[in-house]
Amino acid sequence: MPALRGPGVRNDAYALFFAQVPGYPARMNADDRKKAVAQAALEFVPHGGVIGVGTGSTANHFIDALATIKGRVDGAVASSVATAERLKAHGIPVVDLNEAGTLAVYVDGADEATVHRALIKGGGGALTREKIVAAASRTFVCIADDSKLVDVLGRFPLPVEVIPMARGLVAREIVALGGEPVLRTGFQTDNGNIILDVHGLEIVDPVALEERLNHVTGVVTNGLFARRGADILLLGTSSGIRRLP
Repeated sequence: MPALRGPGVRNDAYALFFAQVPGYPARMNADDRKKAVAQAALEFVPHGGVIGVGTGSTANHFIDALATIKGRVDGAVASSVATAERLKAHGIPVVDLNEAGTLAVYVDGADEATVHRALIKGGGGALTREKIVAAASRTFVCIADDSKLVDVLGRFPLPVEVIPMARGLVAREIVALGGEPVLRTGFQTDNGNIILDVHGLEIVDPVALEERLNHVTGVVTNGLFARRGADILLLGTSSGIRRLP
């Protein structure tokens, strides 16, 4: 599997390293760190074939970086309409997942992540398609700035995509689980559904909660990526790129 290269790269027994890249800016804001980690993810783009691309601000930076090497890939599967439009604007062919089959790699951001690479995603509302593309990929590379790394998931409200007629039913089930569901007003997913953002959770067992929520009638899926979390987590920090594992 590809690895970041350059002076100062360390990969210890915990498969965690910082890569101090020559010329890496000493002072970086959150957006700078997103750009840096998006650039680092190009190391995982294979020569030939089709890759999966996520949705959101960090994924947008990855698309912009991918455009500089777009001849390396045959195309990309987009996890949202917005991502498809950005890929097309850069001249990167957008491929239907049903035609592409299994993907070598999927690159996407996260709203929260743990050192075990469990994630909360869906702040941009594309969680269902993101989960589908991740499931269809051999390797899921998650990219984020280091502010997204947490000890316990749940500070960021957990998105749950819901069939509109089941809003009340699902909300009551979520309350019974200890959550505080809030309708994301004025928003419809690319699939024509609504999103309930669940506040007040401290998710100590993300796999169990992911499965429990997905068994609630009317839920399409939820934003926990724990059963199929990231294989590789890249974090942009003020010191360089941190990789888990």
